[in-house]
This record gives sequence, C-alpha cells and structure tokens, in this order.
Amino acid sequence: MIRQPIITVLGHVDHGKTSILDAIRSTRVAGREAGAITQHIGATEIPIESINKIAGELIKKFGFNLKIPGLLLIDTPGHEAFTNLRKRGGSIADLAILVVDAMQGLQPQTIEAINILKLNKVPFIIAMNKIDMLPFYDSKEGSFLKNHSNQNENTKRLLDEKLYVLVGKIFEQGFQSERFDRCEFGKQIPIVPCSAKTKEGLPEILTLLAGLSQKYLEKDLEIDINEKGKATVLEAKEEKGLGKTIDVILYEGKLQVNDEIAVLGKNGIIRTKIRSLLQTKPMQEIIDTKEKFLVVKEAFAASGVKISAPNLNEVLVGSTLIVIKEESDLKELENEIKKSFITTDNTGIIIKADAIGSLEALIELFKKEKIMIKKAEIGNINRKDIMEAASIACEEPFLGVVIGFNVIIDNEAQKEAQLRDIPIFNQKVIYKIIEEYIEWVNKSKKIQKEQDFSCLVLPVKINVLKGKVFRNNKPAIVGVKIEEGILKEGWKVINKNGEIIGKVTGIQSEGEKIKELKKGEEAAIAIDNGSIGKNLFEGDILYSCIPTKQYCELNKYLSEFSKDEIKLLEEIKLKNEN
Repeated sequence: MIRQPIITVLGHVDHGKTSILDAIRSTRVAGREAGAITQHIGATEIPIESINKIAGELIKKFGFNLKIPGLLLIDTPGHEAFTNLRKRGGSIADLAILVVDAMQGLQPQTIEAINILKLNKVPFIIAMNKIDMLPFYDSKEGSFLKNHSNQNENTKRLLDEKLYVLVGKIFEQGFQSERFDRCEFGKQIPIVPCSAKTKEGLPEILTLLAGLSQKYLEKDLEIDINEKGKATVLEAKEEKGLGKTIDVILYEGKLQVNDEIAVLGKNGIIRTKIRSLLQTKPMQEIIDTKEKFLVVKEAFAASGVKISAPNLNEVLVGSTLIVIKEESDLKELENEIKKSFITTDNTGIIIKADAIGSLEALIELFKKEKIMIKKAEIGNINRKDIMEAASIACEEPFLGVVIGFNVIIDNEAQKEAQLRDIPIFNQKVIYKIIEEYIEWVNKSKKIQKEQDFSCLVLPVKINVLKGKVFRNNKPAIVGVKIEEGILKEGWKVINKNGEIIGKVTGIQSEGEKIKELKKGEEAAIAIDNGSIGKNLFEGDILYSCIPTKQYCELNKYLSEFSKDEIKLLEEIKLKNEN
C-alpha cells in the first residue's frame, strides 16, 4: 500500500511554521505554545479530501494524479537549540517545508535548518511567509497566483525584489531556487509566496507537497503492511478513562492491538502490550486535540497514533518505540538508552529535562557556549540535584547551578536550593534558559569584580602641586593633581624611590570630603606621616603603594586597565622591588 508522506516543517523561530499549519487546519496551536514558540514535535494528518478541497483546482492545473492518502505534517521547534530534534524529524521525513519570513529573509536558524535537510538529503520547498507585511500588498485568502495577478506593477516588482534576494541567499547555501510557477522541478527549489495570516498561498503549498510526493517519491511511499512497527514518542500524558498514554509518529510498518512493544523508560527499557490504539480525527494536532479519538485495531505508517498500554508511567518522551518480534530487536533501544542519562565533564552544571530531544538540545546549546556539564538527565529537579550543584559551587561558583526545561521542582529541592543559595533556571521556552543563565553569570562576575576591586590598591600617579601646601605635617595637607589612575582614601603612597610617605587619610575638593580622585582632577589630600621639607616636597611625583601579594590579583584584571595604567603598574612594581 502507499502511505502518506511525512512532511517536516522547519525554519527560524517566529517565522510562522505553526501558524501556517494553523491556517491549513483552521486551529490556533501557535498561540497556546509557551512564548508562542513550538517546544516539542507535533503532528497533523491532512487527508486527501482536505487537500482537494483547498487545492483541487491547482492540482488539476498542474496535472497531478494523486494516489497518496494524504499528508502527515510534523511541526518542529524552530530555534537553533533543537538541532537534534530536527535531525530526528528530518531523518524520517520524505519532504520538508522551509518557512522563511519574507521581510527578514534567511536567519541563522534558517541556515541551520538547510544544513540539516542537506545532511539528511531531504528534498524541500520554501514557504516565503508574511507577504501580507509587504507595503501596499493586498493579501487575500486562496491562490497566490490568482491574487498576484490583481496586484499593481509596483507591488509585483517589490515582491520580486524580496524573492530574488532570497534566491541569492539560498544559492549561497548551495541550492538553486525560483518562484514555484517559474522553477524547473528537480533542479530548482520551488518558492511559494504565502501568508499564514490571510491563508494566501496555502493551495500552492499543498499542491506542491502532494504533487511532488506523488511524482518523485511514489516508490519510497510503498510499504509492507506486515513489517514490524517503528515510531517516535511525541508525548506521554494522562487521558481520562485510559490512564497514561503515549502519542507517537509511526514511520515504519504497522501497530496492532496486543502487539508487544518496547520503549525507553527512566529506569531502562519498558516492555508492554498495546491495550488500545487511537487516532486523531483528520486536521487535528495530535498533542493539542480536544476532540474524541477514533478507536482502531491497527495503524499503518505514516500516522500519528495514541497508544494505551500498561506500565507507561515512566516513558521517556522522544525515545524510539519498536514492535518486538525477537530479542535482537532490543539492541536499537539499548544503544539509545545511553543518550538518556549522560555524565560528561568532571565538573559542570546539572541539567534536567522532560524529554530526550530536549535533553540533547540543551546539551548541544550549553556545549556550544563552552559551558561544562556534569550531569544531564530526564526527570524533575530533586534534592540530590541541588546537593550535587552545591558541591560543585564550592569549587566553581558559576557552574554550581541546576538547569531545568519544562520540569517540576520538588518541594525538598526548592527548600535546599534556598538554604544553600543554589540558582535554578527552569523554563518552558528552551532558548531563554541559556540567555537567562549567561545573564546571571555576567551579572555575578560584574558584582564579583567590583567586590575584588574594592579590596585592591590600583596604580595611580600623583603630582604634588607647587604653591599648594596647606599644612606641613601631622598630617601634611597638599594640593595634588592625578596624572594617571584613581586615588582612593585609605591608600598608602610612595615617592619615586619607592619609600613610603604615609597613608591618605582624607581627600577634599572645594570644601567637600570625597572618597576618590580621578585622572585629571585636582584636590587637597591629607597624608598622615607626610612632612613638608623632610619626606614630602612641592613638585614631587607620588605613587600608590601596592602590596606585593596584590600584583597577582591585579594581573587578572589587566583587560580593565588602559595601556598607560598597565605601564604605570609595571613602573610601581619596579619601585617596590628596588
């Protein structure tokens, strides 16, 4: 039999991937996602009847004779952090839709998506979304070709300008492309100008997906209905009357009621038997549907299926599901289980996530930033995680944290974290986790630097002004000008021979006491052991007296000093040595 092709939807965050699917389904999944960004892979079945209803005229115009039963669209998270999730989606995809914002063009995550498609050799079309945002463009529901013919020439020219900028950028990535009605299929990537907001261009998108699948992939879509089933777990959740269930994408073979299946769990491989199989109604998002499911005895690839079976409480989302025919079938899962509990560096952050794909994404994200990872696991944040992070914090304060994605923080863990002052970064939008963590590190380092600086004597060069002696001794009070650096109250000063003159016990400018004096500023300073005519003279050049043990600390902050300050530091060091 011929199965429906699996279509992966890819692109940069917020370029409209889920919105395009919403437009096809007449749903509003995008608005309910955390941050309006897809966080997990979702699936929608578009039956051939719906395709014909939306795009029937165009399908006839292009001469496609459709035999496929429909399309299975997989919506993937768009941020670069989801590389591994997209690879998993791409590896089972027959075709892909690359969504590109008409106004923004290619972004880093778009290029990343192209590389993933290239790596997996997945053919794709480009949905040039948000054309309704173009100045003076009158976007309407229905066929792009029909609507485009009614635009004025200036608007057409502006659209072509945007399109050919995109063509140029796609060429830089190694692909030739052209507007779908002018392209040479098989040699050029078709670009469909469209708008998820107005639903313009949707007939063209469905026509190309269905038609190209039929024309180029018919042999690949032929399946053996007796082949053992393989699927990817999308979601695990409670269903009223069914208990814990799993939503899967069946991409190979078939599943039947009473089949023995194996899937990864928190404590190893779970073996169980399918109690019941349920499928969503057409045009429904599998992880979002509120509709009743269709109860079936068997399901064939490619489809989205809900499975009810015993012992699914600890299933790991993102794992592979297989039908067991013989014991050797379990080897695939045994290899995959190594990815579920990962111990990497000797020290580093602790990561907890809700699914294998999320875990892989977080690991890749933090490693890309060269942040070490001590442990990465699936599951909620518990007290043990906090204790481990506290131990790490003793040696590496900025690594003694717990990162969580879409998980629960246990009450005991929360209390322990507050007691030990261990930061927990737990988000439902994955790319914000790294941003929040890096922001915390930078802020903490800034505070730490300010604290360190407040305890250090910095290099300063002081000119004792002539005619500005206000008191000869006990303490000597003289007018000075700062030639380099900053002078603070409480620091000792030395002369050009490295001899200590005394401590600066006060700084006064225009009758007011101040704590510090900056380069180029003048003021009167009091030096407790200074004595005019004995160890202090008008016109003297004085320097800050830097304790020997502080030079190593100052060397850590050389990047904070100017070239002149670094030169002065070396000069003062020589005077101290002499």
